[in-house]
Amino acid sequence: MTFSHLAIVMPAYNEAEGIRGFIDEIRDHVSPLAARVTFVIADDRSTDDTAHVFDDVADVDVQTQPANHGHGPTALAAYRAGLASEPDLLVHVDGDGQFLGADFVRLITAAESTGADVVHGVRDGRTDPWYRKVLTGAVGLLIAAASGRRIPDVNTPLRAYRPSALQALVDAVPADASVPHVHFSLAEARGGFTVRYVRVASIPRRGESTSGTMWGRAADLRLPPKRLRQFAIAALQEVWTLSLRPSAPLRSIRRPGSAD
Repeated sequence: MTFSHLAIVMPAYNEAEGIRGFIDEIRDHVSPLAARVTFVIADDRSTDDTAHVFDDVADVDVQTQPANHGHGPTALAAYRAGLASEPDLLVHVDGDGQFLGADFVRLITAAESTGADVVHGVRDGRTDPWYRKVLTGAVGLLIAAASGRRIPDVNTPLRAYRPSALQALVDAVPADASVPHVHFSLAEARGGFTVRYVRVASIPRRGESTSGTMWGRAADLRLPPKRLRQFAIAALQEVWTLSLRPSAPLRSIRRPGSAD
């Protein structure tokens, strides 16, 4: 076995349709890699049964958040809860199930074999609407210009972290940040973190609805929903304020133990 304790954390909002099958698939694949595998779900006040799907499952800890705050703050809450369990390695993934269990093995194996601070799962074959791909690409170009380094999938939610490296990032990023993974990616590139990349498959959201409820329920959207447009503007302002401008507070993040 590679690790004594592997923690897998995920934010979730209205994922009752597919989240149990997703975790079952992950568990089946990663159990041989660790003496103990635990799951932490940060439930963002779901309006379906997400909070109760795992009432009878011992290795899954569902922590319902005090209020609905959106994906970014809920992802950070999941990270903090996972770190509190003191794992040897922590893997983050969104609760919508858009990855395959077999790719978790590849991610974890890469973390073990390379000794990297973080391994990013770079998504292949994304099925998201065109405007989400364009938004991700535009943010990626912005981050590459700011960091002097191209990051293949700047906002990927599938990441494996060494706890000490993750703690430095989580401590530095505000708890209400809407795009923590963008901040993480930029800080890792600037701050001397060792980062490795593994290409992984991106599949449609699990469950009857392939789009989920984050941006509304309209079917076959051809243009970005209003909520997504508003989110994108606010997120870009946040990235500029916290990470990009010359006096941005997150520019000073450094890998633990590295010289300034």
